[in-house]
Amino acid sequence: MRGLFRVLSFGIVFLAAIGCVSNEKIIYLQNLEGNEAIPEGELITYEIPEYRLQYNDIIDVNVQTVEDMLLTGFNNKAVQMNNQMGNVAGQNGGDIYYMTGYTVDKAGNIRLPIIGEVNVQNKTLEEARLQIESQLRGYVTSELYVKVKLGGIRYSALGEFRRPGKFVVLQDRMTIFEAIANAGDLNTVAKRDEVLLIRQYPEGTKLHRLNLNDRHLVESPFYFIQPNDQIYVEPMKVREVGAGENAAQSLLLFTSILTTALLVVNLFAN
Repeated sequence: MRGLFRVLSFGIVFLAAIGCVSNEKIIYLQNLEGNEAIPEGELITYEIPEYRLQYNDIIDVNVQTVEDMLLTGFNNKAVQMNNQMGNVAGQNGGDIYYMTGYTVDKAGNIRLPIIGEVNVQNKTLEEARLQIESQLRGYVTSELYVKVKLGGIRYSALGEFRRPGKFVVLQDRMTIFEAIANAGDLNTVAKRDEVLLIRQYPEGTKLHRLNLNDRHLVESPFYFIQPNDQIYVEPMKVREVGAGENAAQSLLLFTSILTTALLVVNLFAN
C-alpha cells in the first residue's frame, strides 16, 4: 500500500512538472538572454519592405478625370459604395474586392475596361499606378487621377489560435501582433518561440521561423505581414499529456487523478 502511494505521489509530481507553462514561454517581446537588450521607450527603426504584386492578388483601381471630380468631389460614388460594402464584408469575413476589384492572373496581368491587359506582376502599387495611367493616356486627353490599392490584407491563422481562420483586413499594413490579435490571440499552450510564417513571393513560397517572445522581432522584415501570408502555430508538449492550460485546470486534473486512484486502492483493499 505504501509503495502504491509513493508511485501515485511521484506520478502527480511528474504531471505537475510537465503540465505547468512558465511565463517566459507566453510573454511577448522579451529581452531574451544572449541578445542585446532593447530598453522600453527606445526608438526601434525598421524598414517596411515594398510589396510587389503577384498571382491571385486583388487590387482596386479608381480612375477619375477633372470632370468626375467637379461632379462628385474627390470621392466618387463607386468608392463610397465600396466603403459601404467593406463594412458588411469586414463583419462577415469576406473579401469586398473579389467582386469589384481586379485579380492578377497567372500571366501577371489584370484586365481593365477600355485599355485591356495591363501587366502588374512584380510591380509595386506605385509602379502599377504609373503603368495604368500611361496606358490610359492613349484614350483620355484630360487630366487624370489614378489610385491603385490592394484589396486589403488577406491572411490565414492556423493552429493554436483562439479563433483560427482566414481573414481580410481593410488596411495597407498590419503587424504580426495585430494579425494574431485579430484571430483572438494565441492560447496558453501555443509554441510562441517557433511560429511558422508561410510567405508567398513572385518566384515561389518560403518558410520562416519567428520567435514572438523576442523583442528583436520588431526590427525584422517579418514584423509586418503581407497579403496571402499564412501563420501556423504549433502546440507545446504539454498539450500531448492533456494537462490544463492554467494552474486551476491542472489542479483540477491532478485532483481527479488522485481521487480515482484512491477509489481504486480502497476497492482492492476491501
